[in-house]
Amino acid sequence: MLDQRNHRFQAKALVTKMSFRYFFEIKLIKSIAILFGVAMLFSCKSDLETIQNLTFKDESPVESGFNVELTYSKHAQIQLILKAPRMDRYGGEKNYIEMPEGISVVFYDSLMNPTSTLTANYAINYLGTEIFEARNNVVVINEANEKLNTEQLIWDQKKAVIFSEKFVKITTEEEVLFGDGFESDERFTDWVIKYPRGTFSVETGPIGQEEPQPAP
Repeated sequence: MLDQRNHRFQAKALVTKMSFRYFFEIKLIKSIAILFGVAMLFSCKSDLETIQNLTFKDESPVESGFNVELTYSKHAQIQLILKAPRMDRYGGEKNYIEMPEGISVVFYDSLMNPTSTLTANYAINYLGTEIFEARNNVVVINEANEKLNTEQLIWDQKKAVIFSEKFVKITTEEEVLFGDGFESDERFTDWVIKYPRGTFSVETGPIGQEEPQPAP
């Protein structure tokens, strides 16, 4: 009788020991799984942050100025004075100056006499290539009081020329000329319209056709 009780007690203890061991192994496996999941979560978050840091590019300007007046000189002579309500400079590979609120420019000769003016609602100066681009309601007036109207004008500072591939309108004292494309010296004194579309006499009216309009 005593042997049977001892046998039952030993069997019960063995079952309890096996159950505790099984429960401990299950808990251990769950703990390892949780720790592995947490580690994977932090690893993914870290990798994502690394990718974001590598791909994120700061597009903000390195410098900004307001109510700026800029004097451009060449060979110790003032070539122009540019005024802009706002001027933003971007560095790095782009390396350009943007004038998003428009510009007003006065060009001068060697005696500091004004020769021409330029206004536009937007401008950008690519410093690396020395290309200056004016856009939106661009107006140029030279010393002969001839006026150019266009929506885009590019000034190649290296070649000392200005040009446009957009619709242009040039008003002189005698006539108004229209066309597509334009090229001139940077003082706007020796100019040509690449593809003329019509001429309007100031005194007599249209010559041959009505006033053409820019292409939509």
